Amino acid sequence: MPDPEVFWAEVLRWLGGASRFIVHIYDGLPIWAAPIFVIAAVLVIVSTVSLLILAVRAGSQVRRAARARSSGDELAHEQDYLWVFMVPALNEETVIADSVGRLSEVRVTHKRILVIDDGSDDRTGAVLAGMSEPDLTVLTRIAPNARQGKSEALNDAWRHLHRQVLAEGPYRGWDPARVIVTIVDADGRLDPMAGRVARFFADGRTGGVQSQVRIYNRDGLLTIAQDLEFGVFGTVFQLGRTGWGTANMGGNGQFNRLAALDEIAVQDAEGRVGPWRAGRLTEDQDIGLRLIHAGWRGAQASNVVIEQQGLHSLRALYRQRTRWAQGGWQVLDLLAATMRNRHVGLVPKWDQLWYLLTPVVQAWVGLTVVLSVVFLATGISRPPMTVFIVVLAYVFSALPGVVGVLLARRGRGFAGAVAGIALAHLYLFYSWLIYPVVYRSLLRQLTGAKSWAKTKREAIEPVES
Repeated sequence: MPDPEVFWAEVLRWLGGASRFIVHIYDGLPIWAAPIFVIAAVLVIVSTVSLLILAVRAGSQVRRAARARSSGDELAHEQDYLWVFMVPALNEETVIADSVGRLSEVRVTHKRILVIDDGSDDRTGAVLAGMSEPDLTVLTRIAPNARQGKSEALNDAWRHLHRQVLAEGPYRGWDPARVIVTIVDADGRLDPMAGRVARFFADGRTGGVQSQVRIYNRDGLLTIAQDLEFGVFGTVFQLGRTGWGTANMGGNGQFNRLAALDEIAVQDAEGRVGPWRAGRLTEDQDIGLRLIHAGWRGAQASNVVIEQQGLHSLRALYRQRTRWAQGGWQVLDLLAATMRNRHVGLVPKWDQLWYLLTPVVQAWVGLTVVLSVVFLATGISRPPMTVFIVVLAYVFSALPGVVGVLLARRGRGFAGAVAGIALAHLYLFYSWLIYPVVYRSLLRQLTGAKSWAKTKREAIEPVES
């Protein structure tokens, strides 16, 4: 046993050294720059603590889902709902047949597939016309109403659902509380067992459930990194928020109760009504937040997967993520509504605010990286590269990715854990690689740019289900 006096003396010495380090960590910086770095340090620490809390909560949800799977039929009660799959399609001739064909294989009793051909000028319409799926309806939009954005296309399908599907035929008068609207992108491959999300909707307060997104063409470092990105977000951030009912929607593979969508429907500038707000570049994020504000719960499914096509081109990836990042800046107009939300407790409300402020945090922390490079290159400031500084920098940059990847790739044993740690560093490199989209999207938002570039699909080979 060590001498208690010696032990506590060592502890106090270490604490004193750490305190002096923290106090003097930014010595030598220009006076105007020090507050920027201090605020950034606080943001990084808060972000890390937030991630660790969500990771613990996500682990609890994983165990709960495992118990639910072992308790009985995974598709129990799916027959209580009408499943309406909405597929927005603009020039999707290479992937649309694959997506619709897989939707026809989804094992649910009551089903309708609504494909919105949003003014395609390729063979999308011809491909759809050649399909004999009995549950398929194609809604063809033409100019000047076509190509106004994904929100407008989905709102058109929502109006058709009310005016046609629920107004006549076998589903006439079907209760909107028992209608599940599922958004599937044209390259989406939805899990045939998607009806398993019915267990979430057994809670009448659930307005939306997001499936786990995966990349099916993960055959290169860039697409592997995208797969990790979706895996970490869905497993850590989304599952971590499920217990609070604040998991957000992610677009592809998103399930929404029609009654919830009806409640948040708004009128656009042309007088048309629909749940999705016009002009939103991330309409999924926007609608998920508004559902939570209206008192509906959001959940993440851990055992229902939708696969989509990843991007092999870095240029195309930058273009896509710039659009997504600008959508993140757009939803900052929901900050006040989030603060006023009386349907969630203090901790989940704080988490929602932090989630909304993600682009602000990223932009601020990224600024300190740029300043550090400038200061080092010009000799304005050269901090001593002690082991402590290097270890600290490594821990706060790599730890979140390691925790996220290991949780997303759980159950793979020791070898899987080692591989996961290696992949976490690929994910870290990838995160910094696409970091500039934060500033590019901010510039577009400040200059009022609203145009959006559609992601071009790659030709695919049919894959066995």
